[in-house]
This record gives sequence, C-alpha cells and structure tokens, in this order.
Amino acid sequence: MSYIVDRRLNSKKKSTVNRQRFLRRYRKHIQKAVSDAVSQRSITDMEKGEQISIPKGDITEPVFQHGKGGRNTNVLPGNKEFLSGDKIPRPEGGGGGGGSGSGASDQGEGMDEFVFQITQEEFLDFMFEDLALPNLVKRQLSGSEEFKMRRAGISNEGNPGRINIVRSLRSANARRIALTGSKRKKLQELEQQLELEEAKDPALKDHLKIEALLESIATLRSRISRVPWLDDFDLKYNLHVKDPVPRSKAVMFCLMDVSGSMSQATKDMAKRFFILLYLFLQRNYERTEVVFIRHHTSAKEVDEQEFFYSRETGGTIVSSALKLMKEILDKRYPLNEWNVYAAQASDGDNWNDDSSVCSKLLMEDLLPKLQYYSYIEITPRDHQALWEEYEQVAEAFGDVFAMQQIVDVSDIYPVFRKLFHKKTA
Repeated sequence: MSYIVDRRLNSKKKSTVNRQRFLRRYRKHIQKAVSDAVSQRSITDMEKGEQISIPKGDITEPVFQHGKGGRNTNVLPGNKEFLSGDKIPRPEGGGGGGGSGSGASDQGEGMDEFVFQITQEEFLDFMFEDLALPNLVKRQLSGSEEFKMRRAGISNEGNPGRINIVRSLRSANARRIALTGSKRKKLQELEQQLELEEAKDPALKDHLKIEALLESIATLRSRISRVPWLDDFDLKYNLHVKDPVPRSKAVMFCLMDVSGSMSQATKDMAKRFFILLYLFLQRNYERTEVVFIRHHTSAKEVDEQEFFYSRETGGTIVSSALKLMKEILDKRYPLNEWNVYAAQASDGDNWNDDSSVCSKLLMEDLLPKLQYYSYIEITPRDHQALWEEYEQVAEAFGDVFAMQQIVDVSDIYPVFRKLFHKKTA
C-alpha cells in the first residue's frame, strides 16, 4: 500500500493540508459566521472573505494529569476551623483573568478569542455547502464535448505505450508451445534412448546408433531454437474507446418584480437573493445559462447589469413575465436537451385578476416542463392574492414548486438554503 502526502503550500506559504484539517475541525463555527455575514452584507461585497472568531473554550485541548493516589495524612499548622475527619470543600472556580471581555482583573492571565480570516474561495464553499439544483437530469448526448476513456478489451494493434505485457507474454508462450511441442516430445524420447545406449557396457555399445541419435538431437535443438521468443504476432494492446459523457445543461430563469409597489429596500432584498442564486450557479455549474427578466406592467429580457442596477419602474402585471418566459423557453431551450429552472421574486402585489392568470400559466404551460420553480414573496405584511393562488399551485405541483416568505434581510440566506438544499436519496 502506498500513501501520498500533499505538501503543497497556500498563497501565504502555509500548509494547505493543515488549513483544510483546521477548517473541518471548526466547521460549525465557520458555518454560523458565514450565515451571519451573508445576512448582514451589502450587495456589492457578497463575494469577499470573512473574519471568524472561535471562543477560547472551544480551542482548549484536553489534558491528563496524574494526581496523588491513596490515603494521605497531613499536619497543617495554624488550623482553627477543621477537626480530624472533616471534609474540605473544593475551592470555587472563576478566579483569575478570563480575557474576551470577561472584566478587569489585577491578577491572573486569560486568553482572548481566536480570530482568523477565511479566503473568498473558502467563504463561497461554506456558503453553498449542501446546495444543489433539484431534479437535475443528464440529457444531452449528441455533439458532446466531453468524453471518458473506457477499457474495451484487448487488441492486436495499438499504441506501444498501451501494450499489455502479461497478455503478450502469455500469447508468446502459447505460440512457442504450439510450434515446438511435438519437437520437444521427440527430443525427450531421443535423449532417453541416448542415455540407455550410453549406459550399456562398452563392448555392447552401438556407436553408429549413438552418433545418429546425437545428430538427430542436435537437429531438433536447432529447429526449436529458431522459433523466436517473441514475435510481432504475440503483441497485445489494451484497447480504450471514448464514450460521450451526457451533459447536464440547465437554464435558470430569474423573474424580478420592479413595479412601483416594490420599495427600494424590497428591491435590494430581491437583488440580494438573485445575486446569491447567480453566484451559486456560476460556481457550481459550468453549463448553466441564466435568463434575466424584469417586469412591471410589461416584461423584458435584460442582461445581468440591467437586471441588478436598472431603476425602471411601473405598474404590476406578473403574468407578463411568465408569458415572456414561456416564449423564450419554447424558442431557445428544447426540453429534450435542457433542464429548466425558474426563480421569481415579488412583493405579492398584482393587478386585479392577473393572479389567477399566473396560476393558470404555471400549472398548464410551465410547471409540466420545469425541473423546479421557486417563488419568494418579500413583504412584512399579510399575503395577497398572488400568494393565495400560488398555494393552490404548490398543492398540485409540490414536487417541483416551492414558495417562501422573506420579511427582512436576515431571512434571505436561510430561505435560499431551504429552496435549494440538496436532497439525500
């Protein structure tokens, strides 16, 4: 058995293996710090690292000490309180300086909390841990850019670097046995006859017969030696074939309400949710396209910059975004090749009877084609007609439709994890 020890250093010339072991040990503290940081950060610094503090009690190591054994009798001079047989209580703890803001002390020493910095990569790793796109299926085969090599038996032709030594030697040995088997058997018989003739008394030896046997033996040995030990015919090669790897192509539709009923704070929370989603997709899935749709009374497909920073506003007709999504889906993303996902953010406010149109569009035209649809309502007040309509959708399509409410900034990350938490088999 062989062991491989990774001695690579990180950017600060420290041991990468030791740092990974440290991060695994204090995973709970780091996860909590990352969760708190995500709920408190602004939109622009979502990708930065984070400073993590670990309480002093969690970094202490257990220590074994040898105490005095047996029964001991001590004579303590100046005793005015205890008599023979009295039990002395243990001293109460809490003495000495504690550090970490435990108060001023004129004696003893303490320890502050251990503080260290995690990098941007480590921050994102912890932020998106245990998250995945639900129901992702590998669909695409034709025109695949990825292949994996698979063993497909043995071939008589191939690259010298893929020669199969065992098979080649086995083939060579079998060939030599087949070509020289009868000759070796006859040679063995002649050698036995020669031994019998030479074992006779000198007066009875037939010298002519012995010479004939020696000549026949030499001829057979010459013929056997002319059979090559290894021939080109014996060479066998490991055959490898390329199998196309199915591709998990996915598209995520991001639908955001930018109507006048959405305050700036509500829009910022919606943007923060979509930034989390965008970072998650970009980091974990190479072949995932993102379609950005903003809507008020009308919907429009926009790029990333306009989606997050445009200040356009208006009335509210949510169905306009769903109709545009259906058009784009039918035109550009065939279902036999793409996994389709959607995430919608709104404050729940909608125009007149448009909420029933939205639920009808979802149940009849969109959800049968989608892998997963998540709806978040960003509002501190009571739910409105859109939420009530979507509750009926959730009852009918509970396996592919999920909905959550966000009241303030601290709810964004927990809600995001609920919507995209990796399901175990």
